[in-house]
Amino acid sequence: MKAKWISSVITTVLLLAIVQPAYAEKEYELKDELIYDVLVDRYFNKKIDNDYEVNALDPTAFNGGDFDGMASELLFVKDMGFTALSIGSVFSTETYDGKKVLDYTEFERHFGTKEEFQTLVEEIHDQDMKVIVDIPTQQVSTNHVWADENPQWFTENEDGSLALDTSNSEVQQALITIFTEFNETYEVDGFRLQDADKVNPQFVRDFSKAMKDIHPSYILSDREMEETAGFDAVVIPGIEETLRSAYKSFDQDLTGIKTIMKQSENQLIQVDSLLGSRFTSDIVNEKGFPPTRWKLLLTQLLTMPGIPVIQYGSESAMNGVTPSESHQILNMAVDKELVDHITNLTSLRNSSEALRTGKIEVLHDEDGWLVYKRSNDEEAWVIAINNSSATKTINLSADVVGQNQQLRGLFESDIVRQEDDGEYRVTQDREIAEVFHVTEETKLNAAYIATLAIMYVVFMLFLWVVWRKGKQRKADAAKQKTTDQT
Repeated sequence: MKAKWISSVITTVLLLAIVQPAYAEKEYELKDELIYDVLVDRYFNKKIDNDYEVNALDPTAFNGGDFDGMASELLFVKDMGFTALSIGSVFSTETYDGKKVLDYTEFERHFGTKEEFQTLVEEIHDQDMKVIVDIPTQQVSTNHVWADENPQWFTENEDGSLALDTSNSEVQQALITIFTEFNETYEVDGFRLQDADKVNPQFVRDFSKAMKDIHPSYILSDREMEETAGFDAVVIPGIEETLRSAYKSFDQDLTGIKTIMKQSENQLIQVDSLLGSRFTSDIVNEKGFPPTRWKLLLTQLLTMPGIPVIQYGSESAMNGVTPSESHQILNMAVDKELVDHITNLTSLRNSSEALRTGKIEVLHDEDGWLVYKRSNDEEAWVIAINNSSATKTINLSADVVGQNQQLRGLFESDIVRQEDDGEYRVTQDREIAEVFHVTEETKLNAAYIATLAIMYVVFMLFLWVVWRKGKQRKADAAKQKTTDQT
């Protein structure tokens, strides 16, 4: 097992050396991003002087995470290969998740000061990552600073919270004014509108234009939506249910993924959100083994078209059904099995334009086995995910792979070469995901092998000479000792 891991690492290094990194040539666009989704309160607690009535044992209370804690531990996210950090809502609020906003002009005191937020943004940018902030408008506190003076701006929700009427021109202008100033001051890279499906579409368009007039800003939706006007990216409708149903257990129907992949280009793709239950809870209900299930799904998510959004704790298979249960404190000292898997996949995706934005061609999607190709004019990859309970084999034609090519596996270190009949025979064990790089077939170089053989012989001869000399020295020393004694 250790040998296979070492071989996989070597293969990864070789593959990444082949692929030209896109980020070395241009700044990342939204379609290139890998987003890590987290809440400030659940990330890392560094300062204790802002721990007002904090209770780390209560999943519904503030647990102590703050801006300084996030700034001090950014390498955890950076080293996994993420390019953008979505940090939730940061404004004065009644709840740890930032939803029940009290005042958009103040930072939540549990999280820190405006100076500490500015430092956090600068630290994220220093790590060549982008920062995205959530804006809640549809579930704010009844004690919101606008509620008394402008009650006509709000409607009441069933849970007693308030929703801003974003179709109201005064509300629109107030929000645009506040966040124009916020964006000019802190230069964040994007905003995610919470409960986006309830926000007025015209407001979204006007808000987006106002933010982009300051500097390029991503405007994202937190919901699955059909209407995309004003948003740079939305969550593809049905993607969470499709992916979770397909990978919660083996031998599941994967045909729905084919449809999803055709729709997901340049849109947000995710299996979890911070709005509800975790994928791990589905696995546990099926009595499955979370690391195996997560590996298969992460391979899918990080090699298919779209902009991946991965929720914090996925690297530790965090569990939970309700939001408070699934918003556990981030554990950075986790078993590295899933961390390494994510890092390998993100490194590959960050370095390969074909895996981010290339064409998608589904080659097989039956019997729990999904095989597809990502390619552009420069490179090609074949992804094979065997989510079945049996070993599978598929023959790929030269029309798909090309003549005199080979498929070099990233994780299992398999090399598939063209058979005499011109096809490429891929055999895959159950519950295994593999990413194959399509490269020109490498032939064994006789001169190179002969040189290695000669070097081996010379090295062994050298060791023999050293051994002989050592033995002779011992004999001479023993002889000299005998002479001295007589």
